This record gives sequence, C-alpha cells and structure tokens, in this order.
Amino acid sequence: MSQSSEDPENLAETIAGFNTIQAERNYQQAQDTLRRILVELDLSQRERAGLEAEIAELSEMSLKLDRAMFQVAAFGMVGRGKSSLLNALIGSEVFEAGVLHGVTKERQQVVWEIDNWQDEFDLDKDTPATLQEAIEFIDTPGIDEVDGQERQRLAYEIARQVDLILFIIAGDITELELQTLSQLRAAGKPILLVFNKVDRFPDRDKLAIYAKIRDERVREILSPNEIMLVAAAPQVVRADRREDGTMGVSYHPGAPQVAALKWRIIEILQREGKSLAALNAMLAADRIQKQLIDRKMDRRDEAANDIIWQFVMSKAIAIAINPFTAVDIIGGAAIDVGMIIRLSQFYGISMTRSGALKLFQSIAMGMGGLTISEVAAKLGLSGIKGLLAIFAPATGGISIAPYTAVALTQASIAGVSTYAIGQVTKTYLANGASWGDGSPKSVIDRILVTIDKHSIVDRIEQELGTRF
Repeated sequence: MSQSSEDPENLAETIAGFNTIQAERNYQQAQDTLRRILVELDLSQRERAGLEAEIAELSEMSLKLDRAMFQVAAFGMVGRGKSSLLNALIGSEVFEAGVLHGVTKERQQVVWEIDNWQDEFDLDKDTPATLQEAIEFIDTPGIDEVDGQERQRLAYEIARQVDLILFIIAGDITELELQTLSQLRAAGKPILLVFNKVDRFPDRDKLAIYAKIRDERVREILSPNEIMLVAAAPQVVRADRREDGTMGVSYHPGAPQVAALKWRIIEILQREGKSLAALNAMLAADRIQKQLIDRKMDRRDEAANDIIWQFVMSKAIAIAINPFTAVDIIGGAAIDVGMIIRLSQFYGISMTRSGALKLFQSIAMGMGGLTISEVAAKLGLSGIKGLLAIFAPATGGISIAPYTAVALTQASIAGVSTYAIGQVTKTYLANGASWGDGSPKSVIDRILVTIDKHSIVDRIEQELGTRF
C-alpha cells in the first residue's frame, strides 16, 4: 500500500526530471544556433548596410542566453504605476516614478540578479530547475502617450523580444487597455494582468472590480490565475496632532504588497524560464534570419540592376553616336551578350560566350515584338540618322538638332530592349540558370508586363542629355 502511494510521487519526479533535461537541451540548442548564425553570417559590406539593427538583435539575443537572462516588460497607461511596480519588485528605486504626463518617455531596462529572490522565497539552489540567473525588467512609455500606429509597433517590438509581460491596470480595464492587451496576447507570450493600487479601494469595491475584470472583461483573453492584485506604493494614513492641538491625518509610504506577484514570476521562471528563453531565441533567430536573407536578396538584386543599367547606358551611348546601321545592330547584340556574361559572373554561374549567345537568342525570340521593333527602329532611324550626319557640314550644322532627336529615340528603344534582356537574364540566373516550372516564353512575358518602358526611356534620355 505504501509502495503504491509513492508511485505517483516518483512518476511526477521522473517527469519533472525529463522536462528539466529537455529544457536544458533546448536552451543549449538555441545558444548553438544563434552562435552559428552569427559566425556563418555571409554578408558583404554592401549587404550589411541597413542590417545593423537585425545583426545587433541577434547578438543581444545570444548574449541574453549566455547570461541566462529572463526579460520581463511592464505595459500600461500613464498613472497606472508601472515604474513603481518594477521598483517594488526589485526593492529599490531604480525606475523614475511619477504621473504628471508620464515620466517614462522611452524604453528603460534594469538587470536584477535573482539571488535575492531565491533567498527571500527559500528556493533550493542545488536542485535542477529552469530558473534563470537574472531578470531584466523593462519599463515602457504609457500606451496612451503615443498614437495608435506607434503604440502597436512599440507593443509588437517589445513583446516579441521579452519572456513575460506584466500589463498594469489600476481599476476597471478601459477599451484602450483591452485593445492593447489583445495585441500583446497575439504575440503568444505569457502575460500577467496586474491590478495595481488596490489599497485605494475598499475591500468590497476591490473584489467587485476584480470579479468584473475576470468574468467579463478579459475572460476570452486571460485565465483567472493570470490576474494579480498588488499595491506597489501603498499610502498609510496616520492620525497626527497638529500644533494647535487638533487632530489631522497624514499619508506615509507603506510596505509594497507584491509578494504574490513575485512568487508568481518565480513559478513561471522555475517552470518555463529556460524553455521560454530558448523558444523566444529560436523564433527571433528564424525571423531575423529570414529578414537577413530577404535583405541580402534585395541587395543582390540592386547590384544586378546596377550592372544591367551600366550596359543599358553603354548600348544607348553607342547607338546614339554611331551613324551606321550594321554597326548599330552588331554592336548592340555584342553589348547584350557581354551583359549576360557579366551577370553570370555576378551570380557565380559559369557561362561561355557561346552559352551566353544561345541564351541571348532564346530571350530575343521569347521577347518577339520588342526585339523586332528595336531592329525596325534601328534600320529606319539609322538611315535617317546617317543622312543627317552626312549633311551636317553642308547645312552648317542645322541638321545636328534633328540628328540628336533621332539618335535619342533610337538609343532609348535600344536601351529598353537591353534592360528587358537584363531583367530576364537576372531572373534566369537567380533561379540557378533555370526557367523553373514555366516555359521561357511564360517567364519572359511575366517580366515584360512589369517593365515600365516610359520611365526607362525618360531615364535614358535624361542621362544621355546630361552626358552630351
């Protein structure tokens, strides 16, 4: 009988031991993953530009895991006592507290070693647990001090980083508080709704407000054990005898009533501390790594576009200044093939000149109408341009103006064609020298639809005008 009564306890201890081991493994895996990402971050100097914040966030997350840090952020409206509550939890006046237009204007944080709480609650430091070594308390501006869009951004930015959210109220919850609480809950982090300043309410009113919040306001968002009642900075009323002998009252700071909240935080730390920290780190690493990859692709795309534009202008200039039709067509094709070779080098794909010529022919056939119009324009406009150039001396330079207009038109048409060939080539190479699931014609048609020919012509003419 005695043996069977001990079995549930043994089973519970075994499960707890497995949970602790798994939490430690997850934590170690998160540390290793972040370190590997930071070490293997393959970004050029150009790609790093604009990514400093993301890289710094990864470094901070890695440091947080190395220091066994658990982050707790306080949210709430002005005057709800966020700073006072954090001071009461820490046991020291480290956050500036006040209610006049709100004192906290931006995020503030303080690191607090958890040894004091271990002593206060007589926690056994030698037993395996997921308790972290330090807590970073984060104070935030009042949610009613910033506009809706900024408030949502602030809530999202902080909530996605921290491990536990304390949402502070000081009475029945308002519509703005309820809306922000819902946004924070969507972040998937543990939340404690902290009903502060309960010392200002008679017991009957305090319990009535608590019941209303629990049963009506946040029933769909939080469970009852996620709602805490505290008095971070209670005022004690004392009877004093005045100098004239009459009696009066004075208010004095009382002892903070936050022990239950402290213990609740400790419970979360012991039960989920390392698991939450590891999960947050992995989620952040995944999100940031995707951002880095996307940004790297954007930077690579921008660099490829720069290469394409260099060849666009080279071709436009060559066409503009050359009066001979045959040279226009042959020279223009040579520039396009050269661009394909340069892009293949940029994307690290080996391609011979004959291979580039075949790709050029395939793209030109797929583009159809655009290249035909380019050839027609070259044949027609080159003839006119050649005549105007020939007669320039005889006309005393009068034919130069129409020559320039014809040259610009022809150069612009040629430039648009090269730009389109470049964009198709870029897509083909970025896909590993493959057209993917579609045919070359379908890929080309999809790209041509996205090209704004008028803006390209304007840009070519503007640059040519500047150069000439």
